[in-house]
Amino acid sequence: MSSLVPPVGPDDHAQGPENAPVTLVEYGDYECPHCGQAHPVVKAVQRRLGDQLRLVFRHFPITTTHPRAQPAAEMAEAAGEQGKFWPMHDLLFESQNALGDEDLIRYAASLGIDPAFAASVLQTHPFQERVRQDFLSGVRSGVNKTPTFFINGVRHDGPPDEESLHAAVTAAIYAQR
Repeated sequence: MSSLVPPVGPDDHAQGPENAPVTLVEYGDYECPHCGQAHPVVKAVQRRLGDQLRLVFRHFPITTTHPRAQPAAEMAEAAGEQGKFWPMHDLLFESQNALGDEDLIRYAASLGIDPAFAASVLQTHPFQERVRQDFLSGVRSGVNKTPTFFINGVRHDGPPDEESLHAAVTAAIYAQR
């Protein structure tokens, strides 16, 4: 069974209380159709569990098959620098079929991010290393596909449907008691 390397830290993008009994980490790719299918599942599990769950997202762009995943991840990081990682994250998954540069700039503008800044991000790649660090942590953690989930640091190999993921997270909550 694979373990999360490194553990969740202050540089991770997280939603939910730091002291939640369960932390769910997703390694994902914004262009991956399986990640797109998992996105509403994760949102539903979050709604069901509320403050009992902390969600962390780490980038794992599989650029050999998803060439727009890397620029999308970099744009998510750019949004994160302005406190808008999660709105951009959701927008990217909800708009998976439109991840061209113009689309990414438009999404940034819709979130109140300066379009010139967004365009410069796509040209100069200031967030490329941040995305690469997430990817390398995934490799060290045994990630070989997206989405890959870890529940309290242990890889979840069950199906990524709502009932299975909810049951696995709920079991981890009860294991904490």
